Amino acid sequence: MVGRYPDWNVLDEQDHWDETTRRVVLDRVENVPKLTFFDEREAATLEAFCDVILAQDEEPRIPVLAYIDEKLAGGGGDGWQYYDLPHDTDVWKIVARGLDEEAQVNAFDSFADASLEVRTDIVHRFGKGELHGGSWEGVNVARAWKVVIRYACQAFYSHPWAWTEIGFGGPAYPRGYGAFGAPHLGEQESWETSESFHFDPVKDTQERGIE
Repeated sequence: MVGRYPDWNVLDEQDHWDETTRRVVLDRVENVPKLTFFDEREAATLEAFCDVILAQDEEPRIPVLAYIDEKLAGGGGDGWQYYDLPHDTDVWKIVARGLDEEAQVNAFDSFADASLEVRTDIVHRFGKGELHGGSWEGVNVARAWKVVIRYACQAFYSHPWAWTEIGFGGPAYPRGYGAFGAPHLGEQESWETSESFHFDPVKDTQERGIE
């Protein structure tokens, strides 16, 4: 039993999607892009970083960095950037160097080589904007965090394995939503799944004091 939806697999619904949608979604699973933007060291560091922030601690992992790399390699972004940060392509390179430097302070060669405890501590301080000096010098660290988190979440939640994990029913085209906005129908489609147990992670972290 894994997660709240152990018997759910959104890919089982693919026969209900139109051909174009099905091709796009399956391509994310079957044709993972090769890394071309990040070099080998950067890739190792940033894959370890993405694993920590997304809690991907075992296989199968969603290849988040591959999709981030693909986006950056094309020179793409989200159409805007913070006025006090360089282009997103540069932000990611700075973050890779900065993470390695933080690990080296802790006697590890790189962030990828660091223990999980050290990685988690570095990520925690990064998220609070508490990293300074070296590659971080002159960079708005708090905003750099927002940039990389945004990219990571976009890549993660665009993948059908993530949809399965959160119980998302997948694309509703062309069948559409019949129960949405209709309380008398329960507001849940017949093809949507229900969680096997209820757990509020926000409340849990507050109660345990680990926000």
